[in-house]
Amino acid sequence: MVTRTILSLTGPGIVLAFSCAFAMFWLVERRLHYLPVLALACLLFSLGSLSQILYWPDDVGLNTLVSGALYTIAVLLSVQGMLLRAGKPFAWWLCIAVVAVMTGLLWYYFYVDRNLVARVYIQNFGYGLIMLLTAVRLGGPAAIRGVDRVLFWVLLLFSLHFFPRTILTSSAGKAPGAEVFANTMFWQAMLFSIGILAAMLALTLLFAAFADVLGDVRHERDYDALTGVLNRRGFGDRINTQLADLGAPVSLVLCDIDHFKSINDLYGHDMGDAVLEDVGMVLSQNARRHDIIGRLGGEEFAILMPETDDQAARQFAERLRLAVESHQYRLPTFATRVTASFGVATHGPSCNWDALFKSADARLYIAKRGGRNRVIDTDGEIVDAPARSLQNKAV
Repeated sequence: MVTRTILSLTGPGIVLAFSCAFAMFWLVERRLHYLPVLALACLLFSLGSLSQILYWPDDVGLNTLVSGALYTIAVLLSVQGMLLRAGKPFAWWLCIAVVAVMTGLLWYYFYVDRNLVARVYIQNFGYGLIMLLTAVRLGGPAAIRGVDRVLFWVLLLFSLHFFPRTILTSSAGKAPGAEVFANTMFWQAMLFSIGILAAMLALTLLFAAFADVLGDVRHERDYDALTGVLNRRGFGDRINTQLADLGAPVSLVLCDIDHFKSINDLYGHDMGDAVLEDVGMVLSQNARRHDIIGRLGGEEFAILMPETDDQAARQFAERLRLAVESHQYRLPTFATRVTASFGVATHGPSCNWDALFKSADARLYIAKRGGRNRVIDTDGEIVDAPARSLQNKAV
């Protein structure tokens, strides 16, 4: 009896530990708003298990309703937490409706038409279906990556296990009554198994939370907070890891906002920041999905374009120039229009980053010296342009 009790308490004990872990993690990372939902889900799941194992309340019917409600709310909170993390939550009113319906069915099949098998089917099929629908809503493994893919498969396994579990439980529960069945080793083992699977799911979610924090740290390190594009470090790291794998030809477009210092001097740095933010948005909206966009420092941006020849890069830069010029900026109505100059360079299969950058940078210099608000993609007076590199460029 003692061994059986310890075995059955192992699962809820582990899940309760995860509840504490989620809560403490949330106290450190308040940005992860789904963590308290998961902490509460684990707590309620443990309470539901303890209610059944320790027979509290000791009235069988009341115990059925209390443990059933705790399990149902725990399942709904767990899937709600996962969906909140993915930005796809269920409506809360729907969760309340599900709890009411399932509790009502348990009440009916205990007090009106006492049927243990019906209650087993209602709970297990219901929970399995809820989690299966959640896995579908999160997206298949082809649409997600990394820890999210592991989470998908663990959630899918957890949801599918409810269906054979239902058949096994109901088959074993046909002969004895509910009270006798609750004391069988079979039922205790089933409680243990669901506790272990719940712990697996909780552990995966905890790893997912750590991955989210790591992703936020990397994003803050590599992305410019003002414009939303890569900063100089992030841009350099990205091209260093990807340039060797990019197909030829490769083009680089450098963009520099014209007379940006005068914008700061005349209208203040807040207005200057607003212009930078808008230009970053214009570049992001016009670039292709696989283009690499970065802010190299100050008012200068760069767009690396894989598998793009010189003609396509020139046309793209011209579209950007017109888009920057025509955008409605948050400046006073009497302010002069905002324009930008562009330097474009293209290299073939043996692309050297330093040479590519120096060519585009020299052509940008020609565009600035030649009157600004233009695109230069030929060498022209390139011998008069000062040489720079991405590494020695000021932030």
